[in-house]
Amino acid sequence: MYGLALLTAVAGLTLAGPGTERAEALGACSGRKVKTVGFATGELRIYKSRRYACAVTVSKRPGVRQVMQVTIQARGSRAAKDSGRFTHRAGPVTVYALNRCVRAHGSVGAEKASTGWILC
Repeated sequence: MYGLALLTAVAGLTLAGPGTERAEALGACSGRKVKTVGFATGELRIYKSRRYACAVTVSKRPGVRQVMQVTIQARGSRAAKDSGRFTHRAGPVTVYALNRCVRAHGSVGAEKASTGWILC
């Protein structure tokens, strides 16, 4: 087992098994993925841990720098936002969401998606 871990670290390989996310989503948000909203140019992904909700917008064309945005808001709180010109993803943005509904919005270029109030 030690040899496999060493080989993985040296070679830079990512081992994926059942229930694991794609490599670009790893490390972006903690918790479990609760919703994915796809649109023409990307995806809006929402993750939830016990106390926090997190959102990421991921482009369908990684490597191309384009305008991207992600926003997440817990009911009764201010929204957390990340926007700019990115090559792969906007975010992650996290809000405290213990016992609260959240809503999220994401965009890549001119296309956008939103969730409405979820996790209530």
